[in-house]
Amino acid sequence: MTTSIIGFPRIGENRELKFNTEKYWRHQLTAEQLQQAAHDLRVKHWQLIKEAGIDGIPSNDFSFFDTTLDTATLFNVVPAAVKTLDLSSLDRYFALARGYQGDHGDIKALPMKKWYNTNYHYLVPQFTATTRVKLVGTKIFDEYQEARDAGIQTRPVIVGPFTFLSLSEFHDCQPADFVTDLVAAYQAVFAKLAAQGAEWIQLDEPELVKDVTGKRRELFTAIYDQLLAAKSGLKVLVQTYFGDVRDVYTDLIHLPIEGLGLDFHEGRQTAQLVQSGFPADKTLFAGVVNGKNIWRNHYAQTLALFKTLPVQHLVISTSCSLLHVPFTVANEDFPDQVKQHFAFATEKLGELTDLQASLTDPATPALARNQALFAQPRVQPNPQVHDRIAKLTADSFVRHPALAQRAQIQQAEFHLPLLPTTTIGSFPQTREVKRTRARFRKHEISQADYDHFIGEHIKEWLKWQEDIGLDVLVHGEFERNDMVEYFGQHLDGYLFSQNGWVQSYGTRGVKPPIIWGDVARKHPITVKWSTFAQRQTTKLVKGMLTGPVTILNWSFPREDISQRESTIQIALAIQDEVLDLERNGIKIIQIDEAALREKLPLRQSDWYSEYLDWAVPAFRLVHSQVKPETQIHTHMCYSEFTDIIPAIQDLDADVISFEASRSNLEILDALQKEHFQLQVGPGVYDIHSPRIPSVAEITTTIHQILAKVPEQKVWINPDCGLKTRGITEAKASVEHLTAAAQAVRAELTAKGD
Repeated sequence: MTTSIIGFPRIGENRELKFNTEKYWRHQLTAEQLQQAAHDLRVKHWQLIKEAGIDGIPSNDFSFFDTTLDTATLFNVVPAAVKTLDLSSLDRYFALARGYQGDHGDIKALPMKKWYNTNYHYLVPQFTATTRVKLVGTKIFDEYQEARDAGIQTRPVIVGPFTFLSLSEFHDCQPADFVTDLVAAYQAVFAKLAAQGAEWIQLDEPELVKDVTGKRRELFTAIYDQLLAAKSGLKVLVQTYFGDVRDVYTDLIHLPIEGLGLDFHEGRQTAQLVQSGFPADKTLFAGVVNGKNIWRNHYAQTLALFKTLPVQHLVISTSCSLLHVPFTVANEDFPDQVKQHFAFATEKLGELTDLQASLTDPATPALARNQALFAQPRVQPNPQVHDRIAKLTADSFVRHPALAQRAQIQQAEFHLPLLPTTTIGSFPQTREVKRTRARFRKHEISQADYDHFIGEHIKEWLKWQEDIGLDVLVHGEFERNDMVEYFGQHLDGYLFSQNGWVQSYGTRGVKPPIIWGDVARKHPITVKWSTFAQRQTTKLVKGMLTGPVTILNWSFPREDISQRESTIQIALAIQDEVLDLERNGIKIIQIDEAALREKLPLRQSDWYSEYLDWAVPAFRLVHSQVKPETQIHTHMCYSEFTDIIPAIQDLDADVISFEASRSNLEILDALQKEHFQLQVGPGVYDIHSPRIPSVAEITTTIHQILAKVPEQKVWINPDCGLKTRGITEAKASVEHLTAAAQAVRAELTAKGD
């Protein structure tokens, strides 16, 4: 019996990868210096994992931006326009990830989507009829050799071929067209790794936990029947995570592979599947330590599970990559009685070795400590919260009057023009803003000085919005560090780490708060600055809130109560804030649900019963009590929404803005098909890229939107908030957006005349 992990956080204990990469982008580091820093970080992580006693250590789980993008570049799945850029290979890679605008061309970034049911994002590979799949890269081999040179034998990891094809987009072609060449490319990887001395290869196939029937199952079997015919002596681990493999379990256990990785945490049927039989000639990599949450593993329950599994060869592993949790609890200042309940990535290594030891010796001190930890209740319930939930009725989740009637009332109230323009909420968080907020937090400046600073920023940006002609303004959120953490800091039941950073995409990290106990609002959260902003202008200023489902999904949730119950608690807290904003004269309130799609079950049959049946009502609960003339907006980004349009409409907001620019406005067809009734603002440009869209480009996008959505229902906005952008690019892009909207508005008015 041994231990293993699927992957490890790549950003570093102190976010070294982020800071070094961004220095490279700012031309403060050379490519050689960046590569050396990345090499040092990888070696440090391999040594840490080895010293923790883990037997199976992965390599090639590192990435400068995204491992799916790494796989695409490894196999030559790169758009022709990028291949011909007169840039270094590293800069072409970053052009794919971030876009490029300069002397050598103008390239849009690849589409970006959520990685299954997580807040991590992947870049979507693009196949065309002219794509020629072949092995052209060396990263997987270089990193394996780095580890060997450091005296560490690793198991190279790569996105598996079925998942790679399933996550890609195909233009004038289909996945089956590339199976033969893709299999040959993977087999070339096998051969070269075997020649280097590798013993195992890990093929990550999370796509197998989704519905895999019909043609998808045929594609899977076609790939693996060919692929495993030439393994070059490597042992193959097919690694799955984020659910169970009920559709293909029988196929998997009959494949000529040596290892199968299964998720026992999110895989509701995994234990039952293995209990039905597992081959004696294969090794089960049992994902029992939760790679997506920060709570301690309950050793007694895990050990009891092992006793039910008819497995001869067992590896104790994580449920998924540790990419999704922070680096270490050691860097936190929680009290010991709190800290003892947490296991971040480094501590989870210890949990694996504890379980390994406890399987052979039930008297280990680690097992005794763990049993004592779970023997006592962790928190006491809040009776006021539970009483409030008990009093909810069916009407608590319904807004009156109906949408169409509210739209008429709001138009008469606001008199907004055709194609009203707005932004999503945040403006650039400059170093000065972050530094001032940090100084206030450390009590280095007074409340009065801090308020003056924030107030002046709000007034400056309000004036700019008025000057360029935006119709509905925002205050910019300069007082906020993060759209979830900021709210959590004003709610009972939350804890906050100091260094609990988790990668979201590229160099972008988030620091998810921890839901420790029952959630309730302490006091008004956003009223102060929202009302301040509204007093500065005669134009409408949106109140900006984060919705309950997103707050839950972007937090580390409790495991002692259901996610539904936690979400209803949060919804009631945000409802209090909505009603306070309304009472204080805020007439448009945006309640962002950026992460609604994120936790949608990966199997379609579970979408409503396991999630949407409580997630959608939770959002409705937040705004169900507002007046008809109060306009409720919501925003969603970087997910595939086309298949849940009815549920989104059932949120019963008045206006919804979507990320759409980076997904090529695909959602418009779905809106048209479903006869979508809400007013919509499909994002007209990609804020996650530093490139500045031209007026002509945005004008074209607006015309594409109007071809699918009635003009009376269209809002014009970016596809997300602007906090991560620089001031120059943010202002130029929004000015181009406003000019384009005004030009198209004039065209429509002229036609009407």
